[in-house]
Parts: sequence; structure tokens; C-alpha cells
Amino acid sequence: MDLTLFDLDNTLLAGDSDFSWAQFLISKGLLDRELHEAKNRQFYDNYLAGTLDIHSFLAFQLAPLTRHDRAELEALRREFLTEVIAPMMLPKACTTVAQALTRGDLVAVVTATNAFVTGPIARAFGIEHLIATIPEVVNGRFTGRARGIPAFQAGKIVRVENWLESLGYWWSSFATIRFYSDSHNDLPLLERVDEPIAVDPDPLLRATAERNGWMILSFRDSKEKA
Repeated sequence: MDLTLFDLDNTLLAGDSDFSWAQFLISKGLLDRELHEAKNRQFYDNYLAGTLDIHSFLAFQLAPLTRHDRAELEALRREFLTEVIAPMMLPKACTTVAQALTRGDLVAVVTATNAFVTGPIARAFGIEHLIATIPEVVNGRFTGRARGIPAFQAGKIVRVENWLESLGYWWSSFATIRFYSDSHNDLPLLERVDEPIAVDPDPLLRATAERNGWMILSFRDSKEKA
């Protein structure tokens, strides 16, 4: 059996779900546009540059979850999935996921974006397993803090290892382990797997992939990276 891992934002999706969720809340008047739009863009630019302080970002990104009860948040999320995420789901990505599942691979999404936002997205791709940053919940409400290690950069390796152990597997349990990603932030995990696959990669990841002879492919056709 093979293990196939997919990054989510700008890999399976033609855009970034984390960034888009904040923009969606701004569009609904639930976040102050002047304050949050600039901060949201700055954090995203830092992510692209590889300089993101993940803990500062999570404090910013998880705070809106504390302001509404679960029913309100889930209603907003359903609207977000229909209006924003569904158009971002790339047909080639859906086909590649389906092929991995048909082969009988163990398949998971591995993303730094929080599990509240990304859980339904993974399921929309038909993927049962999600390794994501976990927002802390106390007494049924989000606290605005992350629980455990964020699934970001080298943290993705730790989270994948913990997940595999919970299923009774280890790296050596699989004939081949492959990971699809667009971002140089994922180089720690890309360098750990048997088949690193650069999908519509950013410039640093493209250069690394070309230097190392990694597969480079596109899910986007004519769509541009958000």
C-alpha cells in the first residue's frame, strides 16, 4: 500500500482557504475591513515569503471563531464552501485524488489551515483523513488558541508521524510515500517522502524541484495562483 499526502491551499485548491475565509468574513461585515484586510494580506505575504510567524498568525486567524456560537459558524462555513471553495476545487486535483483512492492508497490532506475550515473541504474531495492545525475548544466554544503542534513546516512531519502511529503505521509501512505541494514552506515534508511532487510551485520550490529532479506538474491549466 502507498501513502499519498496532499497539501490543500494552492495545491488542490486554486487559492488559499485560510486567506479566503478571512476575506469572506470581512465581506459579511463580521470583521472590520480596514483593520483585518490589511493584516490578512500581510500574513499571507509573509507566508509566501517564508517568514510567517505561525503563532501570531493563528492568534489572528482563530480569533473570529470565538465571537460566534457553533451553529452560526457552521452556517457561515456552509455558505463559504458553496460560494468560495467549490469554484476553487480544481478538476485535475479531483481526478488525482480519485486515482489515489482507487489504487487503494492511504490518502490524507496535510494543511496548516485550521480543521474547522478545512474538514469539509477534505471531505468534498472524498478524503477521509485530515491533518490540520487544531483550534482549541472548551465547553463547546472556540478559545482562539491552537491545540498541539500546528501542521506547518516541520510541524507537518510531526503531525503525520503521530497520525500514522495512531493508525498502527510508520513510514516503513508503505511501499511508496508521495506528497503533493505548491509551497517551499512544505520542503521539510517534501524532503522526507519518497516521491515529492511540486504542483504549480512557487519560485523557490520550483528551483528546488528542478535541482533535485522532482516531478513538477500543474493542476491549474489556465487558472492563475491566487
